[in-house]
Amino acid sequence: MNIFVDFADRMAVILGNLGVTAEDGQAVDRSRIVVEPPRDPAHGDLATNAAMVFAKAMGRRPRDLALDISEKLAEDPDVEAVEVAGPGFVNIRLTQRTWTRLLATILESGMNYGRSERGADRPVNVEYVSANPTGPLHVGHCRGAVVGDVLANLLAFCGFAVTREYYVNDAGAQVDVLARSTFLRYREALGEEIGAIPEGLYPGEYLKDIGAGLVEQHGRGLLDMEEVDWLPIVRPFAVDRMMEMIRTDLASLRIVHDVVFSERSLVANGRDRVAEAIAYLTERGLIYQGTLPPPKGQPDEEWEDREQTLFRSTDFGDDIDRALLKSDGSYTYFASDIAYHYDKISRGFLDMIDVMGADHGGYVKRMKAAVAALTDGKGSLTIELTQLVKLFRGGEPVRMSKRAGDFVTLRDLVDEVGPDAVRFMLLFRKADAPLDFDFKAVTEQSRENPVFYVQYAHARCASVLRQAREEMPDLDVSTPALVATPLARLDDPGELALIAKLAEWPRIVDAAAEAREPHRIAFYLHELASAFHGHWNRGKELPHLRFIKAEDSGFTQARLALVLATQTTLKVGLSVLGVSAPDEMR
Repeated sequence: MNIFVDFADRMAVILGNLGVTAEDGQAVDRSRIVVEPPRDPAHGDLATNAAMVFAKAMGRRPRDLALDISEKLAEDPDVEAVEVAGPGFVNIRLTQRTWTRLLATILESGMNYGRSERGADRPVNVEYVSANPTGPLHVGHCRGAVVGDVLANLLAFCGFAVTREYYVNDAGAQVDVLARSTFLRYREALGEEIGAIPEGLYPGEYLKDIGAGLVEQHGRGLLDMEEVDWLPIVRPFAVDRMMEMIRTDLASLRIVHDVVFSERSLVANGRDRVAEAIAYLTERGLIYQGTLPPPKGQPDEEWEDREQTLFRSTDFGDDIDRALLKSDGSYTYFASDIAYHYDKISRGFLDMIDVMGADHGGYVKRMKAAVAALTDGKGSLTIELTQLVKLFRGGEPVRMSKRAGDFVTLRDLVDEVGPDAVRFMLLFRKADAPLDFDFKAVTEQSRENPVFYVQYAHARCASVLRQAREEMPDLDVSTPALVATPLARLDDPGELALIAKLAEWPRIVDAAAEAREPHRIAFYLHELASAFHGHWNRGKELPHLRFIKAEDSGFTQARLALVLATQTTLKVGLSVLGVSAPDEMR
């Protein structure tokens, strides 16, 4: 039950009965009715600006319309009081019966609480991580991995048919550099003294195992070959081993992709998907021969001072048209990216989400333009940019340099603090804002550590339920029994405030999915944990508010219903984040 959606529907009926219409005279657009928690809880439980939205179309003052709405709302049996505030806000206070009925609904829903069918099984492709397979994943990749994975979880929770995808950039020059670097380690594994790693090759120690793997498979057979002969052998071997390492590292963070798509497959087996995509755009008059002005500001490595094959991306909101072929006749990176999304579309995806690092900001407009062109405006591409993560240890910066082969990997991070801390903390700030990650802070067992604070709330709920079973062994604390118990005895303001916070969960889920902002889930769970801890602490000071009253089984059951609903909501939210919900904290 989403109390906010429910009352928005009731508002639509009230407005219709009052003769309110849209500006074109049609029925009220339900999507324009917003019902939300008021900023100040003292103003009530729900607030709506519906009067201000629709008054103009009726030629009325918003406050006058708000007064008419309030009169109708006052007749609703679930409404205790209504107040018109300011220029036309309507604040609503619900009856205690409404809240306790909602509490029973939460218990009955269990792990499905907040789940919706808004996605109607519509296919959505979420592509994330997609790091070049030239080295282990580092902390920068880690944030995109978590954001993408939780966004996929969130959309699946909302009824979308989600495909999690990894795009392997295995066709560029960097893969040849990987192969040459691996061949050097191959020679080293055969006992050759290789000295310092030459400039331009990857120096990482991780390549030693791959070089040794080449020895196991080929012995000394590659040594006498020319590069033109061994490169096609070493290249796919190195990429496969690197992807095996990457998949293992991602699995340590509880991330598994449904599809791993190779860039090389776009031009393979006698089929050229890039040429197909260009031909498709050509048929629509979106490809032409022309020149481009030199780029302003940051250089564009694909710009050339000559006539080129160009895509009319400016027709779809881009700043300039984009080149598709280099002077040597090979495809630009952008052309391959167009073909990759063309392939996604051919697989049935009109809704696509790409999670990229902030350094890809310049790619947003051109890729959105490409998808709009490829789908005749019917497709949707959302690009989520993730900002940098700065690492600290006890307040001191942790230096990392991928270029030097001395950097903090994703696996280093997970091994030191665990996947729960990594996943939660990388979501405890909006993705497009820089984030500071302190190894020491995220392992402290204190309220200053958000992941501990939320998990401890869940464990505390479990502890209360265990204690009740121990102190009152004859008490039925099963879900059906707690649903059936008289919940009207929950009338303390703190109890009702906690139920109100629980009631926000479906709305948070809906808003987070709509905005593609999974960090909202982490924020909400922290707020819910704070509300529960606060109410628990009140019980320490005021014995009559404690959850367990051995002399009153009915009261205990009612309060345990509140504890179980809190525990359930925390567990559901943590599951969306891919974070464990422990019953005990050690």
